[in-house]
Amino acid sequence: MSHLQPCPHLPTPDTKMSHRCLTALKGADREIFYFTALKYGHFLWLQGHAGRSILAITRALYADVPPSAATLNQWPLPYAALRWIIANHPDNHFPGNPRISFQHQATRLRGDRQALRRARAWAVWALIREAKPTLAGDPIQGIEEPTLDEIETQLRTIGYLGEVAIWQTALDHS
Repeated sequence: MSHLQPCPHLPTPDTKMSHRCLTALKGADREIFYFTALKYGHFLWLQGHAGRSILAITRALYADVPPSAATLNQWPLPYAALRWIIANHPDNHFPGNPRISFQHQATRLRGDRQALRRARAWAVWALIREAKPTLAGDPIQGIEEPTLDEIETQLRTIGYLGEVAIWQTALDHS
């Protein structure tokens, strides 16, 4: 493992992990996939792969885990983990700007649960803006950025019960 501090908002990863830990779970129990994506994201963070870590944790955030899932009691939706990783990344150099990435996800995601995944993308975008305000947005696409109140309204309308509180706690803390 690298010199990076473990994220307090993620489960302890296995000693060895690879992308296969997620691809092997195609069609598997959604709670197992969620938990494994969190562990794999933590593994990648500790290996010094912040960008890939964010991608893995985002897969957990977008996973179709039932709101009543027991796993969510111990490992709530990973808003705090994503903010923590962005805030604790040693500089502004990511393999891809995460602020722009989440802007694009919020405006381009399609498919199942599109509205919820888009709302969550905007929620993470807001966390990134707070954690690393020096990361630039996408000036070319002309994306209309929502206010925090608009993001909250979306999460309250289509998110899980208690999701707004989880997001707001992450927004208010590093």
